[in-house]
Amino acid sequence: MMGSAAAYDMARAPEVEAVTLADSDIARAKDAARRVNKLTRGKKVAPKHLDASREFDAAKLMRGHAAALSAVPYFFNVGLARAAIKAGCHFADLGGNNTVVRQELAMDKQAAKRGVALAPDCGLSPGMGSILAGELMRRIGGQADALKLYVGGLPQHPKAPFNYQLVFSVEGLINEYVEPARILRKGKLTTIEPLSEPEEFHLEGFPPLQAFHTSGGTSTLPETFAGKVGECFEKTLRYRGHLALIRGLYDLGMFSSDKRKFGKTEIAPRTVIAKLFEEKFAGDDPDLVLLRVEAHQGARVASFTVVDRFDPATGMTAMMRTTAWPAAVVVEMLAAGEIAKRGGVRSELDIPAGAFLQAMAGRGVHIEYANRES
Repeated sequence: MMGSAAAYDMARAPEVEAVTLADSDIARAKDAARRVNKLTRGKKVAPKHLDASREFDAAKLMRGHAAALSAVPYFFNVGLARAAIKAGCHFADLGGNNTVVRQELAMDKQAAKRGVALAPDCGLSPGMGSILAGELMRRIGGQADALKLYVGGLPQHPKAPFNYQLVFSVEGLINEYVEPARILRKGKLTTIEPLSEPEEFHLEGFPPLQAFHTSGGTSTLPETFAGKVGECFEKTLRYRGHLALIRGLYDLGMFSSDKRKFGKTEIAPRTVIAKLFEEKFAGDDPDLVLLRVEAHQGARVASFTVVDRFDPATGMTAMMRTTAWPAAVVVEMLAAGEIAKRGGVRSELDIPAGAFLQAMAGRGVHIEYANRES
């Protein structure tokens, strides 16, 4: 979903000469390339076969490209980042896993020596949310009582009991639900349990939503703003009722990666629940994305708000538009030399927010800024 949407964005950019769309399933790659070329009325996109776990093959394919985007599950990203350094190719990914991102950023000196930029966590949140958070902090002078991010990918027409529709990687979704959340509290970095500290979230035009901690969304924000921000967190938004059901599965151990023996078969509960989520949460009903980033200073709140919906003209989900397109914008900036940083790139510090905001506006993703008394 995200790879094809990113390829679409790249292919329609006049400055881009060619796009390679690689997948372990060549039939899928060919189908996606055909769809993108039809949508863009061109022939820029070429399909290739690639097993993302084969680092040597990935490096070979990346050579000759200005930049690459990983839209595969997060556990391939360390190897793909190494491949990009070997190939001398700038690299970005959709990220979402704290441990993996830190392993990538640990290659900072190695990448910089090769003149390569590594930009993990470039999707919706982390990604666009981090860029907007960094811009808010700059606009208010670099100090804040709190920096709060709220984000949700939701069905426009929720169906009980889960009121949810899967619009991105199931592995990424489960990772958000099971890994600890990294936050700032009283200016210091700490970790807390996922699916915790629920609160009501209100946005005009929408029913009351629930917000709760999940993993991965803050990315490097806590390190960047430690000592400058009292509280920093990202919470996931869902319709009422979803959290209670997911928390029940979590407490039951259904997200555990530890294998259990059933007769002669050993299988991890997470494997089973991932398959069930794919079956039960799949659907092509129209979705929407909500993103709210707030910087609090006393009684004032500076904020960016994004509300995006499924586009029937292109068949692009809101999640594609707000996850794949920001990542594609970053990759295009890397290829064009608009991001000067080499080595590890932090979205909140190193991606030029003005150019990013302009690029997203040009794609029809509206980002509203406000600064008012709370």
